[in-house]
Amino acid sequence: MSNELKELQAAIEEIYETASRLGLDYEDMRFELCPADILYTFGSYGMPSRFSHWSFGKSFHRLKTLYDYNLNRMYEMVINTKPCYAFLLEGNSLLQHKLVVAHVLAHSDFFKHNVYMKRTNKDMMETMAVNAERIRQYEFKFGRAQVETLLDALLALQEHGDFSLWPGPEAKQEVNGKKLVSPYDDLWQLGLQEQNRETSLAKRRLPAHPEKDLLRFIGEHSPVLEEWQRDVLDMVREEIRYFWPQMQTKIINEGWATYWHLKIMRQLDLNETEAIEFGKMHAAVIQPSKFRINPYLLGLKIFQYLEQEQSTPALEQVFWARTTENDISFLRSYLTPKIIDELNLYVFQKAGVDWVIKDRRADAVKEHLIKSLFNCGIPVLFVEEADYRNRGELYLRHSYEGEELDVPYLEKTLPHVYLLWGRPVYLETVVEGKSMVFSYDGKKNFRHAGGSKALV
Repeated sequence: MSNELKELQAAIEEIYETASRLGLDYEDMRFELCPADILYTFGSYGMPSRFSHWSFGKSFHRLKTLYDYNLNRMYEMVINTKPCYAFLLEGNSLLQHKLVVAHVLAHSDFFKHNVYMKRTNKDMMETMAVNAERIRQYEFKFGRAQVETLLDALLALQEHGDFSLWPGPEAKQEVNGKKLVSPYDDLWQLGLQEQNRETSLAKRRLPAHPEKDLLRFIGEHSPVLEEWQRDVLDMVREEIRYFWPQMQTKIINEGWATYWHLKIMRQLDLNETEAIEFGKMHAAVIQPSKFRINPYLLGLKIFQYLEQEQSTPALEQVFWARTTENDISFLRSYLTPKIIDELNLYVFQKAGVDWVIKDRRADAVKEHLIKSLFNCGIPVLFVEEADYRNRGELYLRHSYEGEELDVPYLEKTLPHVYLLWGRPVYLETVVEGKSMVFSYDGKKNFRHAGGSKALV
């Protein structure tokens, strides 16, 4: 073992001891040193093992270009699994590795204890590897172009689900009363499922109530998807469900990791050069932005506020927040006017070609920030009717709450819905204060003034 690796191993052991002494309780850890190409590949795919898609390659090219031109640097990547894997960037200094190790140990503690992470599939790396192999088999059987077209549509819609109602990994899936014990057992039930699906539209109005889980609904009721396509759809839903709790807890998770890497590093015996390097790195992590919230900075400030308000030295409230909150509840409970003023937060809007400050009031800033986090910032769509105008057409409604949809993006996405449903698709929303219905018939986009009554 080289001297550098021996020093890194000794530093990791010291940080383990310090973190445990301060109260962190993390999963068993596995650290791996990776060259930049590998680490940025993992970051682009979101996992070391996942199916291939051009969008991941596009993300890799962007991230790697920023790294090559020294405009951005990805110091680490940590995976919410058991054991917890952390990938460190080769070429970092020992001090940089120390800060990263302290940071990811706090992430691991958060993954282990936060209630929103409790139902996460901790074997997701293996699950994604199985999914990737099944998709490769479909590419061989049906052609890469056909599979890629399907994935284009699924990835465009993947966030439009209702993941709060999804059973956790501990729950055994059942099909027609039979418990499934492996990822492939559902394939034995496909024939019976297809028979049920063919008669479902005729038997009852679908959906009985507005349905938020768009992708699940399409998977269960689409009249055109083949079984292998439904299988790929289920894989995509399974994978986005893994990432959803992380999307719900970005601010509190990064704030927690930043709060603890600061505490841990201050406990270490750093020399003057290391102390200066650490100060520069930490300052870069919490650098505020004029145009967006820095989750590391905001989360850190709230946890520091909780620590200052703590009446006992045991940090019970700090650990309680880590365990019970997501970003919305975290800000709702603990974002104070004092923090808003200290961070100079405000609401801004575009006026002509300029961006101007709209509101500085603490309550307005807080509500605006919380509202932007609802449903992880994803527009909420409901399936209103699956047999619209008695033609088997799909009618969707956007739950408009003051934020308009991006119309060009909307019109590029409707063809993906059409591909999955196989018949004309409608989406009702609000544009410039007026109700509008956008539709796609397989060849062309249309816009209709007024709500659904205008089309009947």
